[in-house]
Amino acid sequence: MAKSKRTRPIDIEIDKLTNSIQLVATGDVFNTIVTRAAIADKRLVKKKDWLFDWHVELAKPERQVYFLQAEHEPDAIQGLVSVEDQHDHVRVHLVESAGFNRGRDKKYFGVPGNLFAYACRLSFDGGYDGFVAFTAKTALVEHYKTMLGATVITKQLMQIEAHAARKLVEQYKL
Repeated sequence: MAKSKRTRPIDIEIDKLTNSIQLVATGDVFNTIVTRAAIADKRLVKKKDWLFDWHVELAKPERQVYFLQAEHEPDAIQGLVSVEDQHDHVRVHLVESAGFNRGRDKKYFGVPGNLFAYACRLSFDGGYDGFVAFTAKTALVEHYKTMLGATVITKQLMQIEAHAARKLVEQYKL
């Protein structure tokens, strides 16, 4: 795998690996839809609802932003991921759950895992054997090893290799 450009560390905690998204209150599982966002979709992503400035991500032509939505709630964005094709792997620049899917009172489990699994799917589709790279906050390196099967390349730069990527894609049925 070629060395990736440095980006800000990802600091999302993977809450639970589900096989889609799971309603915290009942345990019910719902199918998801992943859709590539276009610059025109800025209006759907209100800055006040997100920690990161997704309008900046949408404006970068080398990056692709994807929405995660539940089939039964197609108007609500459950989470977002920004990726870039590095020609030998997929680089995850940002991943974020919607505000209502963060913290103790979150609505759904499984949003971050679903987004990472989708990045792995893109890597397989691109012919990169599922390889995905991302920069993690130091405090979350062990968490990503445990939850995603990620390995450390250098200090905070991590990767999801073929075997772990295949497990994630199968887990989320992507």
